[in-house]
Amino acid sequence: MKKTLIIGASSNSERYAYKAAERLLSHGHEIELIGKRQDIIFGKTIDTEKKAFTDIDTVTLYLSEKFQAEYYEYILSLKPKRVIFNPGTENAEFSTLLSENKIEAEEACTLVLLGTGQY
Repeated sequence: MKKTLIIGASSNSERYAYKAAERLLSHGHEIELIGKRQDIIFGKTIDTEKKAFTDIDTVTLYLSEKFQAEYYEYILSLKPKRVIFNPGTENAEFSTLLSENKIEAEEACTLVLLGTGQY
């Protein structure tokens, strides 16, 4: 299973980041969460600080491009295998930076990938 960090996590059940957390867990993936507001969902804390998580396979973004720059170095430091840019989070500059650091940048929807067995 792929340990996944959701950046842009939310406790609002209407948000796609919330649905992704729920679906990742139901598929047996371990998750870590970073969001604007600290909260707890599915027994996991939504952190507001950039923690030094280990063994992150995938970072899935639910954060618009204009808010991503402050996470560039942090995400690179985690050395994930890939970063998923969910719809509305596409970012050519960051995608290039990831590729230069041998990290796969994928424009996709985490929910669709899970639903079709491609995650």
